[in-house]
Amino acid sequence: MGTRKKGLEFAKHISEIIAKATGFERHLEKVKILDGGDGLCTAEFTVAPEHLNKAGGLHGGYTATLVDMITTYALMSKPCHPGVSVDINVSYLKSARVGDEVLIEANLVRAGKSLAFIDCQLRHKKDNSVIAKGTHTKYVNFQQ
Repeated sequence: MGTRKKGLEFAKHISEIIAKATGFERHLEKVKILDGGDGLCTAEFTVAPEHLNKAGGLHGGYTATLVDMITTYALMSKPCHPGVSVDINVSYLKSARVGDEVLIEANLVRAGKSLAFIDCQLRHKKDNSVIAKGTHTKYVNFQQ
């Protein structure tokens, strides 16, 4: 469920979750969690051949997966259930190619009784230009 861990402790905790994953989350094995806590999560990765579409750019499905997972980790940094997705929206603004370093930042905008709203951006590390912007709404009203 949620965690009160912050900073490097949070990054290590989420990295362990990814490393132990046997399901879909394994697709994040090359993503490095840098920081997090208090509704934030920051990560980075270098675009590799397995992240590409047929045109040689960062695959939109992988980008959507990053928005989904990194926003969920930001939500988990609060004492909150990780929830289930209600809506994910991704706007693709720029391409990324093999070797490009990408920063991912997710921010919990609001967590109410039933819904949580999280924003996310993927940016080129070299010039801070925005690759994609995402929003994620999650249902979080689960009885413990």
